[in-house]
Amino acid sequence: MRRKEGTGVPTIYDVARECGVAPSTVSRALSQPGRVSAATSERIHDVAAKMGYQANPLARYLPTGRTETIVLIVSDIANPVYFPVIRGAEQAAAAAGYTLVLSDIDESPDRERQVMEKLVRTVDGFALATSRLSDAAIRAIARRRPMVTMNRVTQQVPSVVPDNEQGMRHAAEHLAELGHRRVTYVAGPQASWANTVRWRSLRAVGEQLGFKIRRIGPYAPTVSGGWAAAADLVTWGQRSGSGGRAGTGAPRATTTAVIAYNDLLAIGAIQGLTDVGLTVPRDVSVVGCDNILGSDWCTPALTTLAAPLRELGAASVRHLVAMIAGSDTRPRRPVVLPSQLIVRESTAAPRPA
Repeated sequence: MRRKEGTGVPTIYDVARECGVAPSTVSRALSQPGRVSAATSERIHDVAAKMGYQANPLARYLPTGRTETIVLIVSDIANPVYFPVIRGAEQAAAAAGYTLVLSDIDESPDRERQVMEKLVRTVDGFALATSRLSDAAIRAIARRRPMVTMNRVTQQVPSVVPDNEQGMRHAAEHLAELGHRRVTYVAGPQASWANTVRWRSLRAVGEQLGFKIRRIGPYAPTVSGGWAAAADLVTWGQRSGSGGRAGTGAPRATTTAVIAYNDLLAIGAIQGLTDVGLTVPRDVSVVGCDNILGSDWCTPALTTLAAPLRELGAASVRHLVAMIAGSDTRPRRPVVLPSQLIVRESTAAPRPA
């Protein structure tokens, strides 16, 4: 096969013709030099370099069908919760000789689906961190490539998750010991599996503890989402006299304690409550989830549920690599990692009525 005139793109056949060897010899010299004599290999490399030939980087993997590449998909790379997850996944991938490709889908299930469809033929597997896809869509891709989900349980797909149920129990019991009985859950994205599990677990343990519990939201899992939640956590008394907020009186919280879907929502809620004149934790105690970088830098420092996020990423990739290597891939129970409550300054006993 001759190169088309004017294309300027040399092919393996052009290199073979120039060297007087078969195209298969050129392929071996470029990808498996030990299988070709030193003199022939040197000549082929010289000719290829002079012609500007570039080999297909995937060609060397065609005999095995593997590219030694896996994809980690995160819902929002700007969320600090993913920093340790990515680090753990990268270290586990490198230890296994794999290249980790990172994709940020910006909370968009459509974007997530597009990325996976484009890459499903060229990578060895997928690790999904808090996927926004439906269970059916996840299973459809998992039938084509090995897959592990993080912080998400989908039937027939292996998963690694933090212990959300036990974590919510720790948070609720902490608030109960402080004397709280009115607790509000600030919900995150509707498509989030963790959001559903955290609310369900809090509601169950809240009933056992005698809480008056409610849920508000959903909100974007961001600091700005927390500000929006703060506005919904405040009511205003009748204004007496001049001054103050037009048409309103003193602000009053509609709850004594808040548990937010994640730390960003919790931090935003603290800022929003403070902005209208309420004090955390004097007026409202606030608990977050994830123990992200910076959760102890805000004022007050945030009480939060901590999960081993680096191990979440590492364990998921180790499991994925084992599946790619041909280990038993029959679905088993999710791998559950422990959660613990980190108590800081954003929770305290409620003020007397």
